[in-house]
Amino acid sequence: MAVANQKGGVGKTTTAVNLATAMCAVGKTVLLVDLDSQGNASTGLGIKRVDIRHSSYDVLFGEVAVEDAIMQTKVPNLSIVPSSIHLSGAEIELVDVERREYCLRDALRQPLPFDYIIIDCAPSLSLLTLNALVATDTVVVPLQCEFYALEGLSHLVKTIERVRKAFNPTLDIHGVVLTMYDRRNNLSSMVENDVREFFGDKVYRTVIPRNVRVSEAPSFGLPAIVYDMKSPGATAYIHLASEVLKRERTLMREAAANEQQLIENKSQNTEVKGAA
Repeated sequence: MAVANQKGGVGKTTTAVNLATAMCAVGKTVLLVDLDSQGNASTGLGIKRVDIRHSSYDVLFGEVAVEDAIMQTKVPNLSIVPSSIHLSGAEIELVDVERREYCLRDALRQPLPFDYIIIDCAPSLSLLTLNALVATDTVVVPLQCEFYALEGLSHLVKTIERVRKAFNPTLDIHGVVLTMYDRRNNLSSMVENDVREFFGDKVYRTVIPRNVRVSEAPSFGLPAIVYDMKSPGATAYIHLASEVLKRERTLMREAAANEQQLIENKSQNTEVKGAA
């Protein structure tokens, strides 16, 4: 799944890092792909730039296999393909690449020993973000509880629809997570009501509150869940991970049921043709 929003400062990287960590805490194996040239997901997990031999840039352009770029983090079961400053120029370099929209998908579509792959996207609707949307099945959208964030969300939804039609017919919004929620602020409640009215069940029940411990954690190279597990922000991300995994199980059951129905319909059509 991709964690994406073209607006910066909405808690995108924080969500990607802590969602991945919380999934690992319940026994899942997760690979986090840092596709943002700022590399905040990498530094937030304690990865030092001097220790990076290969990055998501190298994987994107096929210079190394994804297995060779994977680094283990301090969190058990959580690995990362770190970022590189070279990603800042990847936008221009990709222009002349054949099948440029599929570079990341081609790199990741192979057997990898992980239950989930989470891609932390750059805060823009660039070719890098497009690669992430083409490579993934679903999108988690962090949304800051402010008015301008709502305007940006409509652009992201339209982009996802275009990607679905042109490149990735299975792409869908897994859910919208409300971040930096301040219960003392009427605006947070107004934004929440508007988003839930528009997206309905697509909005996760869990909201991520404003929390200083969540903001402090990256400076120590730790996810908030590891830095201070009892903080309100960390607790919220644990609940969010539970909700995401529960929704995943429901989606998988629905997909299996649909596939079974297609098989039965095909079998019935074959029998009818045979009888005729």
